Amino acid sequence: MPVQVLLVEDDASIASSLSEALHGQGFDVRHVTTGREAIAAPPGDVVLLDLGLPDMDGYDVCRAIRAVSTVPIIVITARGEELDAPAEELAALEV
Repeated sequence: MPVQVLLVEDDASIASSLSEALHGQGFDVRHVTTGREAIAAPPGDVVLLDLGLPDMDGYDVCRAIRAVSTVPIIVITARGEELDAPAEELAALEV
């Protein structure tokens, strides 16, 4: 049975590229575009989570998923300069 990936990404081009690459490696990808969809979806075996979502902060999504599951969560983000490194990076790891 393939690894189930929940991809939480609002940018269609990024999501498409990631989904295609993951499918090509045999992963089963479920893609959602909002935090609310992510929280409602089954987390699968691993979550790829963008922090910059249109409806809520990615950290809040991470906390909500973590409250009900121990699934690994990998943060993917284009925030770059916006991150107050290492404080925000460590905050994501602590959730």
